[in-house]
Amino acid sequence: MKKWIILGVVIVVIILIYSFFKGSYNNFVTMEESVKQKWSQVENVYQRRADLIPNLVEVVKGYASHERETLEAVINARSKVGGQVNVGSDVLNNPEAFAKFQQAQGALTSALQRLMVVVERYPELKADGRFADLQTQLEGTENRISVERGRFNEAVQIYNTAVRKFPDMILANMFGFRKKVYFKADAGAEKAPQVKF
Repeated sequence: MKKWIILGVVIVVIILIYSFFKGSYNNFVTMEESVKQKWSQVENVYQRRADLIPNLVEVVKGYASHERETLEAVINARSKVGGQVNVGSDVLNNPEAFAKFQQAQGALTSALQRLMVVVERYPELKADGRFADLQTQLEGTENRISVERGRFNEAVQIYNTAVRKFPDMILANMFGFRKKVYFKADAGAEKAPQVKF
């Protein structure tokens, strides 16, 4: 009889351990997939922005062809981002690659801001329906980028908290669940840009 009690206790302990590992592991997988899904949305809006830029540049070129330096800066920034829009979720585990991605996107944002300042000098361009439509789409896309980055950071926060909590952190380390990197504001973003006319 004593043998059966010991065997029953061992079986219950094994079931409890199995349930803990299974539940924690599945929870990590779910949270990691949520981070990847949010990352896909970030990539999606960055791709939308990259797709709008050639049309915007072409319209501006027609009115402000002598603003060559600004237009080339936008084109060059977009080309650098071109290979880095859909970089894959593996970049989330590589802080250096993530920083490079963020830097390229920041350079493109900066170039677009300079272009919009240049556009202010051309009232006929601002009155062009195609430009107005593209500008509206670009503004909407920039807002979407901000929203999706926020959602991504929320998913990363939930995931990172889970992989750092005890005793789950032991299981996370055993199965290779590592902290993910947050999006951070670009350097100098805390200062409002100065626009002079």
